[in-house]
Amino acid sequence: MMFFYVVAFFLMAGGILLVLKLSPLDLLKMTASVMTERKVKLKRSIRRSIKPVRKRGIQKIIGDTRETLRINDQSSKFPRLMLISLLMSVVGILIASAMDNPFLVPVLAVSFFLLPFLFVLLTSVKSQKRMNTALETALSTITSSYLRTESIVTAVEENVEQLDPYVRPTFQRFLVQAKMISPDISALLENMKNSISNSVFHEWVDAMILCQNDRTLKSTLMPIVNKLSDIRVVSGELNTLLYEPLKDFAIMALLLLLEVPFLRSQNEEWYNILMFTPVGKLLISVDVVLLMVALIAVIRNLKPIEYRR
Repeated sequence: MMFFYVVAFFLMAGGILLVLKLSPLDLLKMTASVMTERKVKLKRSIRRSIKPVRKRGIQKIIGDTRETLRINDQSSKFPRLMLISLLMSVVGILIASAMDNPFLVPVLAVSFFLLPFLFVLLTSVKSQKRMNTALETALSTITSSYLRTESIVTAVEENVEQLDPYVRPTFQRFLVQAKMISPDISALLENMKNSISNSVFHEWVDAMILCQNDRTLKSTLMPIVNKLSDIRVVSGELNTLLYEPLKDFAIMALLLLLEVPFLRSQNEEWYNILMFTPVGKLLISVDVVLLMVALIAVIRNLKPIEYRR
């Protein structure tokens, strides 16, 4: 009966949106605009500036996902991702209501809502590794050309067509700006630094800016580039250790999901206690909560190795 009530509620909500000629994405944008336009008291604003509020939980996951999309020049996909998350949340509510488990409704609603964000964070690990490899090749070739020509514009121009698509747009933008917009190479390098979130790249750009005033400092560039090679070597050695928690989690999650059909095949009475009593339903909800907490912890520990000064 609970399932039919939930389906009726969503059908009614969908009918209201149709009458108002609103799509879920439009409703989402309207809600976001209301939240951003809400006035903040001066006292609270001052308190935030002195001691910034640290994001935690769901807010941190969404913030990290937004930042990941921004770094990869995919910020336009964030509204679509929010819509997919809302649809996934509805699916979670329907599954919990079909199981007639009121404890599981909020758990699956939140869990399914977070799944698209967690997927983006998980795939960003591979993207970051490819970015490190592309930067290593790009900075190595450009630095070699710069040591020969002592002109960063010439060095970029000689190698820009051979660069990986992950980093090519950044250097192409710098080249166009240097040739057609501004002759201030130091300022253009400073602007280019913000386009890629990588500490070694930032250090390389800072050193290149110093080289514009003192060419004798060009000997510091290649040791900085070699740090990316060190990161690749260390990442390769620790790759198995980094993905070991993910493998263990996948095995434990599979065993947990197979627990219910296994229990039904072995003991019908225990299965009925687990599925149809309040204590059993609460136990299932707790298991799902622990599963999601473990998944979030595993994804956070899968961050690629970075060099920090």
